[in-house]
Amino acid sequence: MSGMHVLNLDEIRPRIDDLAVMLRMREALMAQARGECSTPMPMHLDTANGGEVHIKSSYRRGGKYFALKMASTFHGAGNGMMMLCSAETGEPVAYLADAGHLTDIRTAAVAAMVARELGRQDMSIGILGTGIQARLTARFHRHVLALENVFLWGRDAEKARRCAEEIGATAVKSPAELAACTRLIVTCTAARGSLLFARDLQPGTHISAVGADSVGKQELDPEILRSANLLLVDSRRQCEKLGELQHAAELGSVEIGEFCERPRAVRSSVADFTGLGVEDLFIAEMIAEQTVSR
Repeated sequence: MSGMHVLNLDEIRPRIDDLAVMLRMREALMAQARGECSTPMPMHLDTANGGEVHIKSSYRRGGKYFALKMASTFHGAGNGMMMLCSAETGEPVAYLADAGHLTDIRTAAVAAMVARELGRQDMSIGILGTGIQARLTARFHRHVLALENVFLWGRDAEKARRCAEEIGATAVKSPAELAACTRLIVTCTAARGSLLFARDLQPGTHISAVGADSVGKQELDPEILRSANLLLVDSRRQCEKLGELQHAAELGSVEIGEFCERPRAVRSSVADFTGLGVEDLFIAEMIAEQTVSR
């Protein structure tokens, strides 16, 4: 090898093909569900000044690389990096200085991919949250659905107004009002208590719960999970420890990769996302493949 390749965010952005990312995420979760990948539990760090750091990794057996990823949030701002290393020597091959952007991208891509796999035909979507994830959620779901209306809620009314204006959404005053407007909802907040309750939901609602990715986080009342006809998880083990499922660990669930092998439409559903290292591996390979000799 001729040394480590370094790609900065300006070099990474033009390499992002949204539809291709969704396909890669489907492949990643299917490989994980088939037991083809070594994907350890994430490591979490909480710093004294309120920073939150997530460290993830994965290797697919027979692959050329393994991936290491660090994503952080400090005072509301994201940062991070991904690194591909040779699975033969351990030598770093590519350093992706993405400032956490690829983590945001693959998260939105997976949620949109699940909506497509479920056969959703919604013409509206509701988004809880006003950060970059809310913006990317609207972007990716527009690839898979003929959306006519986007509804948005955030704790900070001014942030919600700005975000809604940017993504072409209508800001609403409460999560319950949002749920009354649409049967497709994505939650992407850092909440540590229920924002949505079963009584809020219309029949046939699907919720993609993205925000709960560490111990103590929660966006959904557990009764929503209990009443769903289908509960999807990116990883049972991770979701029971870090996701919405930590508040209802007794429930049965289906891993998303397993569902993708035999997709079907269901009346009401919840998808619990904690974010997997295998997703980071697959997107890092996708971005670096034009630079790194395969």
